[in-house]
Parts: sequence; structure tokens; C-alpha cells
Amino acid sequence: MNFRKLIYPALVLLCALGFYYIEYWLDSFAVSDQEVKAASDSISEYLPSSTTGAIISHDFYTLSYHEDHEQAEWVLYRLNRDQLSPNKYKRPYFVEDTKVRTHSADWRNYKKSGYNRGHLCPAGDRKFSYKAFEETFLTSNIAPQLPKFNQGIWNQLEQRVRYWAKEYDSLIVITGGILDEDLESIGYEAVSVPRYFYKIILREEGNTFRLAAFIIPNKDVAKALNHYQTTIDQIEMRTGIDFFEKMDNSMEEILESSIDRKSWNL
Repeated sequence: MNFRKLIYPALVLLCALGFYYIEYWLDSFAVSDQEVKAASDSISEYLPSSTTGAIISHDFYTLSYHEDHEQAEWVLYRLNRDQLSPNKYKRPYFVEDTKVRTHSADWRNYKKSGYNRGHLCPAGDRKFSYKAFEETFLTSNIAPQLPKFNQGIWNQLEQRVRYWAKEYDSLIVITGGILDEDLESIGYEAVSVPRYFYKIILREEGNTFRLAAFIIPNKDVAKALNHYQTTIDQIEMRTGIDFFEKMDNSMEEILESSIDRKSWNL
């Protein structure tokens, strides 16, 4: 038997099978244009003000970039129950955000700095597709966080947010560092190191809203999450950002000036 005559058909068959499975693999991670548009439309009414005017809309989160600090002053996204996923994707490399006109900081600024590349929109909240997961590795979506903070209470809060999404179905999440004027910086692009990070979680309940807000120091802390619960007014005062500016004024004043522990079991 002439085995050479069999090699070519076998290679063609293997290539065909390879392309089939690659296409299948890519399709399993695909997100439709309608899903992308729905994700964008569902957060537009909640966008905070921007102190820089550099608002960047990605498919699965929106941010306001602060060039002076080389990071986002806020990142906003919606997290729904049906987006929670156990998918385990291989972590991609961090890459610069090409939508940022002034260019987001290179990830190499973090090398040997002693700080983690801390996600603002967590990769764990975007595991429902590889495209959404990969998008969280843009450097506009990270800020310097001490390892014990990033892997400690910040991780606890991110897990609690996922628990709340499972419990209440749909949340609006806004997060960022408090970007003061006299911050330490790292790297050749002088990426600011926030001393504090904040996170705001909003959910609709009937005809009203429920808010939880936190300011947590960027260090190893031992106190429980409820110790760091605060008001939106406090975060606005410290950031200069107007959150929920499109909300009815009377409702906004009540929600932003109070701390609600009961509605969040804190």
C-alpha cells in the first residue's frame, strides 16, 4: 500500500476538523451585537459626571479616564444574575486601551512596584463570555492596589457583590480610586496610587432604589465590610463626582445622604 497517497487526504481531513473545532470554540465565546447594545443601553441613565470629560464606552462597562492619574476615576457596569458564570478562562495579557485618546498606562509601570494590577470592573464579573472577560484586562480598568488589600477585603467586597447579584438579580456597580492631588506614584508614567478605593452598588426595588456605598483604605485591614459603609455624599465630596445626577432630585437627596444596612444584610 502506498501510504504517501493517504497522507494528503488525512491532512486535509485534520485541517477541516481543526477549523471546525476552532469555529465552535470561538462561537461558544461569542456575544451578539444585540447583547452588546443592551448592555450599553441598560447603564446610560446611571452614568456619573466626569471631571475630565474622557468618558469611554466599552461593550461591557463604561469608564471616565483621568490622564493626570493614569487610571479611571470611575468604572460603571451592570451585573445581572444570569451573567454569573463558573467559566475558567486563561488570563490574557494586560493591554493598553486604544479608545483612550491620551493612551492608558502601560502595564509595565506596575512591575516590581509592590502593587497589584487591581481590576476596577472585576474579571470575575465578566466570565459569561471570553470577549467580556478579556475586556477587563485593558489597562484603563486597573489601578495600583496593595496585595493584601486586593486579595483581602477588596476581594471580599467583589464576592459580596456577586452574592447580591444572585440574590437580587440586577445591580449597577460603580467603582474607582479616590484620586487626591498628592498621591504616591509608580512607574515611568507616574501612575497614582490611591490611598482609598470606593464602590457603589445600586438596585431597584419596586418603585424605589437601594444603595450601598463603601470607602476602604488601600491597605491590609481586619475590620468587617460594614465598618467601611458610607454615604454617596461622602464619596462625592472626596471625588468631585456627581453620582446619579439624572435621578429625581428629592429621591437622590434621600438616598445619597443615608446609610442603608438593613436592605443589604450588613
